[in-house]
Order: sequence, then structure tokens, then C-alpha cells
Amino acid sequence: MSKELFHQNELLVYNTLSRQKEKFEPINPPFVGIYCCGPTVYNEPHLGNCRTFVSYDMIYRYLVHLGYRVRYVRNITDAGHIEASSGESSDRISEQAKLEQVEPMEIVQKYSYKFHDIMRTFNCLPPNIEPTATGHISEQIEMTKCIIDSGYAYEQNGTVYFDVEKFAKDFNYTKLSGRNLEDQLNNTRELSGQEEKKGRLDFALWIKAEAGHLMQWPSPWGMGYPGWHIECSAMSAKYLGKQFDIHGGGMDLIPTHHTNEIAQSIACNHCDPVKYWMHTNMLTVNGQKMSKSLGNSFLPHELFTGTHPLLDQGYSPMTVRFSMMMVHYASTMDFSNDALKAAEKNYKRVMQSYNSLQKIVASGDINSDHETAVNKFLVGIYTAMNNDFNTAQAIAEINEIASLIFTWEHQQASAAGIETNTLGRLKQTYHSFIFDVFGLMEENAGADNSKLNGVMDLVIDIREDARSKKDFSISDKIRDGLKAAGIQLKDGKEGTTWETL
Repeated sequence: MSKELFHQNELLVYNTLSRQKEKFEPINPPFVGIYCCGPTVYNEPHLGNCRTFVSYDMIYRYLVHLGYRVRYVRNITDAGHIEASSGESSDRISEQAKLEQVEPMEIVQKYSYKFHDIMRTFNCLPPNIEPTATGHISEQIEMTKCIIDSGYAYEQNGTVYFDVEKFAKDFNYTKLSGRNLEDQLNNTRELSGQEEKKGRLDFALWIKAEAGHLMQWPSPWGMGYPGWHIECSAMSAKYLGKQFDIHGGGMDLIPTHHTNEIAQSIACNHCDPVKYWMHTNMLTVNGQKMSKSLGNSFLPHELFTGTHPLLDQGYSPMTVRFSMMMVHYASTMDFSNDALKAAEKNYKRVMQSYNSLQKIVASGDINSDHETAVNKFLVGIYTAMNNDFNTAQAIAEINEIASLIFTWEHQQASAAGIETNTLGRLKQTYHSFIFDVFGLMEENAGADNSKLNGVMDLVIDIREDARSKKDFSISDKIRDGLKAAGIQLKDGKEGTTWETL
């Protein structure tokens, strides 16, 4: 039973636009175009954003696995004002440059490197194209000119605004968010620059640069810089066409950024830009929304080292990635020590079952129950993934067949009567999903060598000697120093073991 056969099954995706699951039918099969809103590189990568990018990495991987030819585009926002749902906006890159007393492009370079490092740590494949806002100023200017010509934008004192109320008379402006336009108008606060706008909801496509603004470019309206929303509309159209298959990001982008993307694209290109809008859900910590003000927001490296006060220990990058796979991408994901420890245990069990499966050989004495169980798994894991990329259900399928694999292992490495072809399909499917689709890696593979083992044996002996002498300051210093270096010590009844984080 090959993946080509499963390819004929319907892949269903939840479309935010229609608020229901729809059969996935690419505009131009077998080609698929995906655009995911990337990071604004002014600070350390945020864990919530990491969840979005890990989820889209999985979606990209699965579509490739099914045989589609995917072009995955994820932008870098390195210029432009970021506009919050409240209507407030700020130039975060320039603000951070002033704070650190460096050039804005130094901030961009610094945090782009950090972002890419984190993506590699999570084993995310790089997108096919990663365009930057500053590299596409001309495209954003041309799109702004097009929207003005269409009658849905106007210029005031060097700033160009999108006329939301005029657009809303001709098109459904809030169809993605489902919000009531009247409520939005009534709830919008008076903000700076409001006197220039025709309407409260109007947003800037191009902003006039005031004296001393660090990042600015020439335009038909004078020196300025792009608004936030225009970059994604311009770059997605350039690399994926005026209409493409999948667009998404975090659900927080729905009411403002993605709503305005749709409006801009329709105003310029006279068609809906995206067929399927897909959004990841938010993160919580111990049931509370993650936020800096609550002190429960932590960065990826704090997860790996366990240095955050809310964490009992560090968790490896693959444990964290696996924990993200254990929850459907569109569901709220709660980070807690209990949840992460459960993910750690489950991840190790899955990897152990994979390694055990490699030792299994087929037996000529066919066991129909085992044959049925394997074929049920082969169908079930694709059924789960074809149900809107349900990795949680797919992992449940793996856990169920893992129990059978451990049973075989205990029977002297015999598959207890499973056909050779069935066993081959099981091994191939197991490998494909664990490594190619879920994007997991075996940890400790690079560290498990005789030299490092010898060093760690010596360090553990020194620590044990310190503990026996009740010199806990030295003992703790060794443990904490190793943890900071990415090695976790674990004390148990059988002695002390270690693993890389």
C-alpha cells in the first residue's frame, strides 16, 4: 500500500475563510503555493512564532510527502510599521536600533541569525524563498500606486492610506475575521495621525518619513517607508502569483494583518488572493495566556536549558518539537512541566520503537491479528494526517502500533508471523512519518561517542565524590555548568545518567 494510493484519499483542510473543512484541491496541481508570514527581526525569536513555523514546516513536509511540488515562501519583516489590532503602530526595528545604539540593519542581521539558528535547532526545513521587505520596496510602491489608481487609496501629506469604508461598500472587508464593521468603527480609539485619515479604520500603505527616521526610501509621494500589510501582499503575489493555494500564520494576524492583505490584493489584482487560509492557535502556560507581563513568557533557549523559574528542568529541542506535534496546530497548546515531561517520555518511546522495529524480521507463520493491526496503522496514520494535518491523532496511531513492535521485540526479534511486504511497508511508513513528516531527529547521535562517554564518566565520578563528601556546592556547580553547556544530568536509583539538551 504505497503513498500514491493514499494520495487519492481526500486531504481536508480547515479554511478560516469558510470556517469549515474543505477538500484540498490545488489551483494548479501538482504545484502548491504556500505563504507563511515570517518573523519581525527586532528581538529574540518568540516561542509562539516558533510554534507557527514548526506547524507550517510539518504542513510543507506532508504535502511534499504526498507528492506535491511545493513552493514555500516565508518572509522576513525587516522594515515597516507593525500595526496592532488596537490600531497602534510602531517601527520596532528602528526603536530597537536606537535602544542598542546601532544601525537598523545590524538589528536585522543579528536577530535574523538568531531566528535561523532556532529554526535549525527545531529541524525546520528552510523555505524555498525567504524574501525581505527591504528587498522589495519597489514592488510595494508599485502595488500602492495600483491601489490608488483603483480608487481605494489616497495620499495625505506624503502618506498613503487605504480607504477601508469605501472598499467595504464594494466588498466584504471582514469576511476573514467575521467581525462586524460597525462594531470595529465604534471601538476604534483616536490615535496619532487620525486627523489625516478619511476613516478611523484606514491603514497606511506608505508612510512619510519624519526628520531623523532611520529607514526611508524615495517614492512618488516623497521619502518614506512601507506600512506593514503591503509587504506580504506584494511579495506573495510576486513569488506565488495573484492567486495561490495556502496562506497563514498565527491566529492573532486574522483581524488586522490578514484582513488587510485580502483587501489590498483585491483592490490591486481584482481577485481573492488565497484559496485556503490556515491559522495556528496560541500558546498558554499552565492554562494562562503567555505574556511578558505575567512573567510566564519564555524563550526557546530557556526551554532547552531549563533556566526559566517556571521550569523544573530543561527539555531538548526534539522534545519541544514533539510536544508541538502532540497538539493539533489549530488548537490551543499549553506549556507546563507535566505536559513537557509527558512529551519527553512519549518522544523517547516513539524513537525506541523505531529502533526496535529495525531489528524485526518477518516470520513465515502468519498471524492474522498482527497483519490486521499493521494494515490498520498504515491506513490510520494517513487518515489522521488527511484530516486537517492531525498530528495528534497520527501520534496516537504510532503509539498503538509501538506496543505491538515491543511485543515482537520481546519474541526474539521475530515479527510473529507478519508478511515480508507488510513489514517493509511498516518500516518505510514509520521512517517517513517520524523523520520526513514530523521532522524529528534522533538525539545524542552526535554526542554518543567513546571520547565524550569517557569524559562524562569522569565528570560524574568527580561529582559523586563531591556529593559523598557533602560538598554540594561543587556538585551543584558541575550539574548547573553542564546544563548551561547543553548536557542534562539525571540522578536515579541506578546512578547518574546524562543526555544532551
